[in-house]
Formats: sequence, structure tokens, C-alpha cells
Amino acid sequence: MNQNNDEKFLRRCFELARRGAGCVSPNPLVGSVIIKDGRIISEGLHEKFGEPHAEANAIKRTSENLEGAAIYCSLEPCSHTDKKTPPCVPLIIESGIKKVVVSNLDPNPKVAGRGIEQLRNAGVEAVVGICEEEGNELNRFYFKSVSKKLPYVTVKIAQTMDRKIAEAENRRTQITGSESAEFVHKQRSIYDAVLVGKRTVNTDNPQLNVRNVNGRNPVRIILDGSLNVNPSAVCLNDENRTNSWIFCSDKIDNGKVDALTNKGVKVFRIEVGSNGRIDLRLLLSKLNDLNIQSVFVEGGKEIFSQFISESLFDELIILQAPIILGKGVDAFDMDFRLQLKLFSAEKIGEDQKLVYRKIL
Repeated sequence: MNQNNDEKFLRRCFELARRGAGCVSPNPLVGSVIIKDGRIISEGLHEKFGEPHAEANAIKRTSENLEGAAIYCSLEPCSHTDKKTPPCVPLIIESGIKKVVVSNLDPNPKVAGRGIEQLRNAGVEAVVGICEEEGNELNRFYFKSVSKKLPYVTVKIAQTMDRKIAEAENRRTQITGSESAEFVHKQRSIYDAVLVGKRTVNTDNPQLNVRNVNGRNPVRIILDGSLNVNPSAVCLNDENRTNSWIFCSDKIDNGKVDALTNKGVKVFRIEVGSNGRIDLRLLLSKLNDLNIQSVFVEGGKEIFSQFISESLFDELIILQAPIILGKGVDAFDMDFRLQLKLFSAEKIGEDQKLVYRKIL
């Protein structure tokens, strides 16, 4: 089978894998197809954390004899046993499949080439590295978390043409249109967590959940060094309040903390700097330890400024409305140059969506 066909079948794996977005973390997104006599005879994906992997689903969903077939996977099949589901490599070997084509090796130290090695030792042909860049893009959250021990961070800013995010401090201002709002809700369903500062909670009283699109609600992270968030805020009192995590100074007294934890909100004490700001790198490391592999930062100005000025983000999404305020609150403050690359640009309703990535 030539490389063009390999690429075609792997791209089908990517399509399948994306269906698991928002459902499989902290596992990677994986899709798989089985080919025999040049045609797809079965497909599978990892649908939900704790449930069977893509390869297992593809093998179990066909009654055909797999002797001599090929299986395509968007990521190296797993070989370790200390997890919720059985390893996929023995299942592949036992099925009679004779060729495995994968896009990327799994950087997880428990796998990291061992799956490919076991397949080859069993006489199964294993091909690695086709559509590798597309595979990197598909699992950018997982790869960052595993390799850097930090979550993938996207900063999303809704702004006017003159870079304003509000008409005035402590005043809620609707900037972008309904199409952009739908995009944001879809992103929330994909990321493990959304993050805001306490000022955004106190001013906007946001729900920070997923509405009008299908998908799970993310963990809601609120940065509040002094723990002065409004205790009546919607996100601290709704049915998902146990999914609200507040990070505050490690010097905060127990009384303030207990008032929130008694209603089910999770409060984490964390080190703050001399300026009273939470140490973001320490925060991100802690989040990764808590299986948060991706964070969608939604505001406000102080939070945007800190993430951008400390270069603790991977992606910047600008949703720009065709509005000029003339005065108001700037999106962020920064006193040095930072070069980014434009990853994509498209129109959403009347707004422009600009996606930038850091230059590595």
C-alpha cells in the first residue's frame, strides 16, 4: 500500500479521534481503522475516558477474519497494564493483523515506543511518522501535558478594533456577536478548564458553562488571591458548583475558605508573589497534577496581561468585533515585544477570529 493511501486512512483516523474531544482527557484523542484488501472493514475511536481504546473498538466491531489485515492508528497503541483498560498491543497481535501504521509515538514514558517494539518483536510490520504534524496538532493538549508537565493554555480575548474589552472598569460590555458566543461555548466543551479572575466573576457574574452546543461543562477556575469573590456568584451556587475551583493565597484564613467549601466549591491555597498575584507557573503545574491538560483563559485584563507578559500561553485567540469604542479598558498591558505566528484567520458572523501561536 502506498503512502498516499496511508495518509488517507490516517486522516480518517484523525476525523474519528476528534469525536472524542472533551470526553477522553486525560487520555489522548485516538481513532483507528482496519483495512483489508484495500478497503475499510472496521473503525473505532476512544469515546470516553475509562472505556475501551480505539484499536479495541475497531477490532471488536468487525466479524471479518483479520488475518493479514492492516490497522491504522492516530497514536502508538498502548502496551502497559496499569490503567483502566487492557493494553491494545496484545489484542492486535492475537487478532492476526500483520501491519500497523501510526502517526505519532506516544510520549507517555509508560509507552514511548514500547508498543511498536512489541509489535515488531511479534512479527508485525510497524510504520511510524506518517502525517506526524497533523497528529501533533490533534493531540497538542496531551503532548504538552505529558512532555512539559504543564497544560496547554489558550488565551481568548473578545475585543473591539481598537483593542478594548469593556467600556469601563467593572462594567459588563457585550463586544462580539452570537456566532462568536457559539464558538466560545464549543471551545469550553473541548477544554478541561476555563479560567477567569475574581474581577470577571464579580463584574459579569458569568456561568462559565456550555450552552446551546453539545458537550461537557469544563472545570471553572477562578484566580482570587485575597478570596474576595462574591459568594453569591452564579458559578459558586449552581448545580455544577463542585466543578468550581478557586485558587487563593496560602495565607487566607480558614473561615473564608470554609464558607465556600461548605457549599461544595473547591478552594486551593497556593503561593502568591510580592505583588499579590498568584504564581501562574506554579498554578499550571498544580493543574497538570490534577489532570487538567488544557486551559481556556477568558479574562479579564489583569489575567490576560499576566499570562501574556509571562509568556505562559500556547495559543492566542482574538475575536474582534467591527466596533471602535474610542475609550475603555485595553485588552492587556505589556511592555516588551512578543513575536507570534498567525495560525488561522476566518470570519465568524460579523466578527473576525484570529488564532495565533507562539513561535517555539
